[in-house]
Amino acid sequence: MPLAYNRSMSETKQVPGLKNGHPHKPLRRGWTTGACATAAAKSALTALITGTFPDPVTITLPKGEQPSFPLAFETLADGYASAGIVKDAGDDPDVTHGATIIATVRPMRPETGIRFVAGPGVGTVTLAGLPVPVGEPAINPVPRQMMQEVVTTICSEHGLPPDVEITISIPEGEMLAEKTWNPRLGIRGGLSILGTSGIVKPFSCSAWIHSIHRGIDVARAAGLTHVLGATGSTSEAAAQDIYHLPEIALLDMGDFAGGLLKYLRNHPIDRLTIAGGFAKLTKLAQGALDLHSGRSQVDMNFLADSVPEADQTDDLRQVILSANTALEVLEMTRQRGIDLAPIIAVKAARIARETLRDAPVSVEVIVTDRKGNILARHP
Repeated sequence: MPLAYNRSMSETKQVPGLKNGHPHKPLRRGWTTGACATAAAKSALTALITGTFPDPVTITLPKGEQPSFPLAFETLADGYASAGIVKDAGDDPDVTHGATIIATVRPMRPETGIRFVAGPGVGTVTLAGLPVPVGEPAINPVPRQMMQEVVTTICSEHGLPPDVEITISIPEGEMLAEKTWNPRLGIRGGLSILGTSGIVKPFSCSAWIHSIHRGIDVARAAGLTHVLGATGSTSEAAAQDIYHLPEIALLDMGDFAGGLLKYLRNHPIDRLTIAGGFAKLTKLAQGALDLHSGRSQVDMNFLADSVPEADQTDDLRQVILSANTALEVLEMTRQRGIDLAPIIAVKAARIARETLRDAPVSVEVIVTDRKGNILARHP
């Protein structure tokens, strides 16, 4: 699983193959930072031993695919070799797209083994709960394994012991990391070297959901008893004005309520606050666990049915069913003295509890408007 999410924190990006948020031709795959680092390390180590950099350099990914990577630069000096590869994330809105992943390889003393070092632009783990120990470079276990296999194979082919130091660097990586969730996960000084398959699938949700999971792991390791999952920065700020939770308690749920709740089901934390806008939480109240506009929609029948029985009229129902947005329904019903926000908060909390099943997690739901004003809290 990844250490953190390397996509930009902005939720949308127009890319080739998308029109109005929908694909009209196949999206192009890309390569993870872990795959790029492995290829760069392979080329650098080969040059350190033979004096020649393989270019392009081919590696084997965990599922057997063998992509080749052109080098962006190479340096061979006394006692070390460096190779760099420009990451191509395909059509995925990955913040590391276009970044140069550099591996510098040095020989170590006999029986030292393989050592990883965080160079400029690569982060260091500072909080417990991640799959890499505190103090280690933020290099995901799978990329570590891939590089270890490359080193072992190449050294064996040349009759050498695999005693090597590998330093991974990303120019401007520290600046890029500020656009990711790394700081909240306690990864300081730069980006993470990520990947489980070596392949970036455009607009897959797995990286974000894995980042939520790592946030829960960090919060549990720190002994926190209260965490906050918000659909966006406005609702997060509104809840924070109430609770002033530490940064590691903020789980960056975004649209992935299911990813948050299902992980908490098996890795519980005493108290969960879910905060979001009226439309997003209406979808949760309907039973949707993915709140993205492209994967779930507000059901106007559901909103019409949510009006208290005493306020139900045929005219009101038709007005609601004719509305274009949930916000329009909210404003129109409020003008009639009907407050739907508390009703949605109750229903959203019920869905959250049902998803958590018997997990010992108490749930609170906070509904906000677009300015961050709190419309409802339950309980």
